[in-house]
Amino acid sequence: MPSTTGSKVRRWDQHGREHVVRVQRTGIQRALHCGTCGWRKGVQFLPWLKAQEHLAEAHQATVDPAGSRT
Repeated sequence: MPSTTGSKVRRWDQHGREHVVRVQRTGIQRALHCGTCGWRKGVQFLPWLKAQEHLAEAHQATVDPAGSRT
């Protein structure tokens, strides 16, 4: 059985609401799951980019918490 690891992409919208897409990895396949709307997608390449695109398009969530630190 392949090992499963995960991470998440977090962004905030203009109203200060947090939106999270979890990235689960099993072998070379990645599964994306949005905690806000339940959207799911299986991808092999660039899962974090696909997660960022979903957050921006579906939730207008573009504020990166890591980018605001100095």
